[in-house]
Amino acid sequence: MVCNSCLKSVIVQTGQIGTILTRKRVHLQSTVRTLYAGGAGLTFLWNREFQTSAKMMVDSGAAASQGPVVHKFPEKDDAGYVSGGWKSEDGRLSCGYSSFRGKRATMEDCYDIKTSKINGQTVCLFGIFDGHGGSRAAEYLKQHLFEKLMKHPQFMTDTKLAISETYQQTDADFLDSERDTYRDDGSTASTAVLVGNHLYVANVGDSRTIISKAGKAIPLSEDHKPNRSDERKRIESAGGVVMWAGTWRVGGVLAMSRAFGNRMLKQFVVAEPEIQDREINEEFEFLVLASDGLWDVVPNEDAVSLARVEEEPETAARKLTETAFTRGSADNITCIVVRFHHGKADPLNSDSQA
Repeated sequence: MVCNSCLKSVIVQTGQIGTILTRKRVHLQSTVRTLYAGGAGLTFLWNREFQTSAKMMVDSGAAASQGPVVHKFPEKDDAGYVSGGWKSEDGRLSCGYSSFRGKRATMEDCYDIKTSKINGQTVCLFGIFDGHGGSRAAEYLKQHLFEKLMKHPQFMTDTKLAISETYQQTDADFLDSERDTYRDDGSTASTAVLVGNHLYVANVGDSRTIISKAGKAIPLSEDHKPNRSDERKRIESAGGVVMWAGTWRVGGVLAMSRAFGNRMLKQFVVAEPEIQDREINEEFEFLVLASDGLWDVVPNEDAVSLARVEEEPETAARKLTETAFTRGSADNITCIVVRFHHGKADPLNSDSQA
């Protein structure tokens, strides 16, 4: 998701739908990219040219064996739509992202894409954060979640434990940072962490991650909805209530059963993630991570079918976003497509095994 005042990331402030701006060219890693989107009779072009390289930030608080953390997107964009892409140096991975305010008056989606080297191992992290009640919680996750995760002492040795503890600690830290405000916003988080060939997908809320295996859509997360039988039981056991108010809601207020933030409902709306892990092999083609602005109108199978025919993940991400808007999505729409390129040698892993 793209959000306001996110440092070291894309910042999107949207204008009137239908506004036609002049084309802006973004140079990423010395590669000229013209970013544009067209669909549903709308054209979004950019109004100035600028150059930016992928930002590199060395985390002085991380272990000495950790390499630089590289942020994989333009620093800033002032238009109503943003997309872009990145390829790994070893050629084994490429990704594309696309984010659009859509029919909403404000943008509350954020996304994050990072890569680093830790103990000689390549680590890639992808995240979708869908804010509700404001963008502050999603912005906080974008700024802090992956940085905190990579600093966890057991990140490389027990990645699932590190993810679970980091999610919940980040939630506590966010609530503490907001304790003197009157805000009570929250956010989902659906993240994919790739350590070598091992993939960990963690989810809180109703953003979603799926993977294509030989053309078949396999969900790697299950939406946290209040009417899910296990979630309803957990909420009611904690003294909460799930009731119908246009849709099933916790306390008649929140349409998801887990989230970051949401202080007033924290006793029932937890930030404990559900985590799935997979060993990536040649049958796995690509990942799609997206906010519910996509999933509300694009089923898993459609997402795979639409993305599979596109060679470039950036093109696939744009296509998914445009399709969701054309099909009537009324929400912010943000997605990341991560494609695996099998058969490429990984010099880092090769060196470590020598």
